[in-house]
Amino acid sequence: MSDTEKSMQTGGIAAVRPVRSILFKCLMIIGAFTLIILVITGAVTYYLQMTNFQEQSKRRIRNVGAYLSFLMVNEGNNFRDYQTYYMDHYEELDIPYDFDSYQDAYANFHRLFAKNYPDKALTVDINYNDLSDEVKHAWFTYYHEYWVLTFEKAREAFNLPYTYYLVMKDDVHDVVYMIDGERTRRKDNGNLLYLGDTYHNDHDKYAIMWRTWETGEEQDDCLEFDNSWGHTYCYYTPLIINGEKMGVIGSEVLVADVNRDILNQSLLLMYRIGCIMAGGMGLLLAILYVGFIKRTRRLEQFVALYSENKDESVAEDIEREYKAGDEISSLGGQIAHMIHEMENHIRNLSRTTQALASSRQHAAELDVLSNRDPVTGIRNKSAYEREVQLIEKSIRNKEAVFGVAWVDLNYMKQINNTYGYVKGDEALRKLCRVVCRIFAHSAVFRMDNDSFAVILLNEDYRLAESLTSEFMRALGEISKNDALEGWERITAAIGYAAYDPETDENFESVERRAETAMFERKRQMKALHIV
Repeated sequence: MSDTEKSMQTGGIAAVRPVRSILFKCLMIIGAFTLIILVITGAVTYYLQMTNFQEQSKRRIRNVGAYLSFLMVNEGNNFRDYQTYYMDHYEELDIPYDFDSYQDAYANFHRLFAKNYPDKALTVDINYNDLSDEVKHAWFTYYHEYWVLTFEKAREAFNLPYTYYLVMKDDVHDVVYMIDGERTRRKDNGNLLYLGDTYHNDHDKYAIMWRTWETGEEQDDCLEFDNSWGHTYCYYTPLIINGEKMGVIGSEVLVADVNRDILNQSLLLMYRIGCIMAGGMGLLLAILYVGFIKRTRRLEQFVALYSENKDESVAEDIEREYKAGDEISSLGGQIAHMIHEMENHIRNLSRTTQALASSRQHAAELDVLSNRDPVTGIRNKSAYEREVQLIEKSIRNKEAVFGVAWVDLNYMKQINNTYGYVKGDEALRKLCRVVCRIFAHSAVFRMDNDSFAVILLNEDYRLAESLTSEFMRALGEISKNDALEGWERITAAIGYAAYDPETDENFESVERRAETAMFERKRQMKALHIV
């Protein structure tokens, strides 16, 4: 061996010693720093995941309460009548336990209603309180089955163990489980549903529930307690319909005292890293660049790619590539897990948003249908009463300028008896088209079977007299047209009245004068043999 080689070897050895020392110090520093970071990361990860889980759970049970309250409030007086009947008769009602659809009960109710009240409509021609006991029982059966199924589906959709609706007896601090998302069989007959399950809930122990009921407002806190489901958070939503407190909606979610899976994963992560550090410290410096810096940059590229494209397949690429069991692999696995969790959370939020949007759309469609006359397509008596309320307000504010026209189809019963109800409906639609064409700037409503009301506004209000004459001329031409069928040659009487703030105290006064004018016109037409 030459001196040059010895010198290179000596120089090489001398050069290596500081490197070894630096590596050792780096190992010590990195080891200590990594250990501290892992402990902190494990604790923070555990705390954040627990906190995130709890917050998501609370949001979920708040959302289901809001969703169910939205559906119940939209039912209005129907739900109030349902609750009153339930509380008065639940001990004597027999409802099957195993129903999975309310359609049979719904069909039975409509069959009995049509049988007992032919040619009548509920809430239009006959009130709920005037129904016979048999029809009321059929209505309650289908309505209760509908709400039980609604609560069960909400529970499943939001992945909750329990949802229910309570009627509060605050004088004795009892609660009645009126709608129970978990069915119970009757002890005397297992084929029937147990109704009216009542419990005494101490005011202090269930303070949040009672405060929700007493104030009629949602509380920021959840009631936390142990029951047959386990350790749960329970959130209460007050149900208020038309300003009247009806009850409280309860929704529960399971929350473990200690999330052992998160804790075990955190401890296992720290254990694996400790073993790697103890057994592979010598290899750490050799693969520092290749095994750390390069892979870290690669992981950074994955994260940037996901941030740019929001593609969940990036998580799968990370899981396939980072399986070595070291810190970077663990970090990659956590990032992949986080991406999956974020995507799942976004999908859940999207489904929840779509469900709520669908419910709102359905409620809006029902609201439109409830205010439309099915025969003519114009607004019905319910819509008319809403419009009257607005005008009454303008009368009180001294701002009202309006009139009322009342139109009544002649010989409606004769048309139905002679040509049938289908032709009678065509006659109504024909008259409706004439009314809507003449009074094009005003709201037209179908009232009783053969009557229409027009609230005269703006130009129609100013030209009421000439429009009334034009209306009568138009009907005169129709009635004299021999080319038309008998049911098409319609005649009608019309009367109108304008609001006079000096003599009219309310809308009804104007409406009454318009009807009187219509009947006077009908009398004149009979005298002239026009009808």
